[in-house]
Amino acid sequence: MLARFRTSVLAALLCVGLVAPGVAQDLPLSIDTPVPGTEGYDDAIPTPTEVIGHEIGTRHTRPAQVVRYFEAVAEVSDRVDLREHGRTYEGRRLIHAVVTSTGNHDNLEQIRRANRQATLTPGNVSDADLQDRPAVVLMGYSIHGDEASGTEAAMLLLYHLAAGSGPEVRATLQNTVTLIDPMFNPDGRDRFVDWVNGNRGGTPTADPQDREHNQPWPSGRTNHYWFDLNRDWLPAQHPSSQGRLEYFHRWKPQFLTDFHEMGKEATYFFQPGVPSRTNPNTPARNQELTAEMATFHADYLEQVGSLFYTRETFDDFYYGKGSTYPDVNGTVGILFEQASSRALKHETEKGVMTYAFTVRNQFLTSLSTLEGVVEMRTDLLTYQRDFFANRDEALQDTETEAYLVDRAATPSRAHALAQTLARHDVRMFDLGEQVRANGHTFRPGEAYMVPLDQPQARFVKAAMERTSSYPDSIFYDVSTWSLPLAFGVDHAAVTDAPDRGSQLQDPSYRRGEVVGGRSDYTYVLPWGHYFSPRALQRLHNNDIRPRLMTDPFTARVDGAAQEFGRGAIVIQVQQRGVPADTVHQVVQRIAAQDFVDVYAVDRGLTPQGPDLGSRNSPLLNPPKVAIITGTGGGSRYSGTSPYNAGEVWHLLSERMNVPVSLVDLSDVQYADLDRYNTMVLAGGSFEDLPEEKVTEWVENGGTLIGIEDAVEWPIEHELVDLEERSLDVDSLVKNQPYANLPNAYGAQGIGGSIFETHLDTTHPVAYGYDETVPVFRVGTGFYAPSDEPGASVGTYDAETPRLSGYVSEEQAEKAQGAASIEAHEVGGGQVVLFMDNPNFRAFWYGTNGLFLNAVHFAQAL
Repeated sequence: MLARFRTSVLAALLCVGLVAPGVAQDLPLSIDTPVPGTEGYDDAIPTPTEVIGHEIGTRHTRPAQVVRYFEAVAEVSDRVDLREHGRTYEGRRLIHAVVTSTGNHDNLEQIRRANRQATLTPGNVSDADLQDRPAVVLMGYSIHGDEASGTEAAMLLLYHLAAGSGPEVRATLQNTVTLIDPMFNPDGRDRFVDWVNGNRGGTPTADPQDREHNQPWPSGRTNHYWFDLNRDWLPAQHPSSQGRLEYFHRWKPQFLTDFHEMGKEATYFFQPGVPSRTNPNTPARNQELTAEMATFHADYLEQVGSLFYTRETFDDFYYGKGSTYPDVNGTVGILFEQASSRALKHETEKGVMTYAFTVRNQFLTSLSTLEGVVEMRTDLLTYQRDFFANRDEALQDTETEAYLVDRAATPSRAHALAQTLARHDVRMFDLGEQVRANGHTFRPGEAYMVPLDQPQARFVKAAMERTSSYPDSIFYDVSTWSLPLAFGVDHAAVTDAPDRGSQLQDPSYRRGEVVGGRSDYTYVLPWGHYFSPRALQRLHNNDIRPRLMTDPFTARVDGAAQEFGRGAIVIQVQQRGVPADTVHQVVQRIAAQDFVDVYAVDRGLTPQGPDLGSRNSPLLNPPKVAIITGTGGGSRYSGTSPYNAGEVWHLLSERMNVPVSLVDLSDVQYADLDRYNTMVLAGGSFEDLPEEKVTEWVENGGTLIGIEDAVEWPIEHELVDLEERSLDVDSLVKNQPYANLPNAYGAQGIGGSIFETHLDTTHPVAYGYDETVPVFRVGTGFYAPSDEPGASVGTYDAETPRLSGYVSEEQAEKAQGAASIEAHEVGGGQVVLFMDNPNFRAFWYGTNGLFLNAVHFAQAL
């Protein structure tokens, strides 16, 4: 039996010095054993080596191999139940193993229901009820695909729990239900593992200049569309996150781990993080339990001589991260950060670090977590019950009782918000009465209510509120994420909750209809609905030539006058080369699948405004989009932002069905740009973009769109003339002590805040929008609005631009009345600049339409 151990876990630990090579081979571990109380391992349970063909830590394990190993163990172990919770964009399985004693497995559904019920009706759960109840712990690994050591540790943990015997293993199995999710991001891991395994010889090298150590853009950190999934726990816009949240809320774990890697010269981090950077909505008891758990991690790492640190660098503020999201759900979340070898071996200032060494530390803190959960079981169960039981006390200083969301004006955005909230186990209700609030009338059947009087009250408050006061001015991530502002819906926070109607059961999008029936003349597609651009693209994809109405008008629809705003799309039934029946069928699909109403209009002569054949209603050409990606000829660390580029790619390809071309920055010089009418610089550095070629392409009719810091390229190359509003930060911090300088400089940064932008709604880029819109702001590069007539599409509010989030007084003053969106004619083409990110993390639905207008309508400037 002990020989089996040597072929699996011990082999990996030997190569990192956990077990000295000279130790007698009849002993499973040396005196500094990481598995106290383990007596041996069951021969019937396959070791990782037997299934994947290599010892853990000697090679990077591919995602398919990880799944195969979990399947192999689940097939023979009565302690393990393997479940699938979704598929990635690339079709890979998302799995988690439920590991516990056979006795617990016999009552697993009863345990799950009781655990969840304690969060729904905590007043019915006594201390005695918790004494014999197992704790639920979610062990999550490697959400960044190139932080790979966590997944290897997950396989070791599965083997240890499935095959191990002895008092410690028995106590863990009896007192916990452990959910092991070995790969939060298998698509990113696959990209990374293919690179390192494919660029390593039989004898690995520690040389940091070797190809194995230098994965190419966009790296394996992100998912298929280059999103950082560790920022998606709150937005929940991707399949991996949605599947994970589904089983998280089915189980309501008391404890969750999130295993990461960091720079090679660091040591090992585990929480608590920076004390002053904990979200105020997180109870103090949460941080006390976090600190208590830290003692278990410290004990294990000290036994093997590994250095570590806490209370530095990382924080618990943004609830969209894996270690912080649990904190607003009654769970204790812990971030682990291991110094990364990335490759199999890596030179560091302390000597050569091996991949196996990093796996060892991740495995050890996995074990220390489970030991801590067993020891703290009743405290964790009690904390979670009290978290939900004491919600009224926790919110006693909160004046808001409910949030109202209108779904009449922007139905798709309102339903997208409802879908997001539903993924977080939030309850919503139809209105039982009409309410007037915040200058808006909310009517039954046309609005829904999100009350704070519900189990997820603390989450609702944290997700929906606006914030402006902070205990610290430094943020590891964004400082605000108010979901109603992000989704761009008419809403109100009310201090007296109105009468509830029925609970909102199905937050799916509402099908549109063809109003007025079949027309033999024209149909009109109103603009401003979220999926109107997808409907327009559907016309293009079926070779139907649409017209853009640039002025408001009224048309007769089914005998009544119907008003249409700027941006309405006229769909002529008699198309050249397209049968009328095809037009009718496409219009029907638009209503059903793009969730917008289409209006049948039988006369081109309008009662008011331009007629449908107006000379100012240009035919629209389909967008032919190139997103500039990758790096140029310089450093691999310079070049385009994969995050920003991925957001554009995801929006156009996944949501709006617009085909896009990803053109690497280094290839633009040689590319045939005439294939495209739209080029997107989504963010990053574009020093290697060929100025003469791109300028000529714009002047010949192309549309160049710049986002965030990418606006600098057309400004620096004089395609657009804008004056920067600079702030002398050095003068602001000159009297600060040396030790305070990092915080003093950091206080002038804007890592993520929400500003109010005023729009010129007569401009094509703003068609379909109201006069103001919340925008998401990152960075401090402010510009004065252009003096060119008609070029300033949007400017920040001239007095109080901030709606929510942190911004220093100095930066707030610089932002007053600054440019937010600029659109300039350059020769026969256009340059459209978004100073903010209209597509932030895929959940900023409210400004997606502005970007899509630039894609579809810039030709109408």
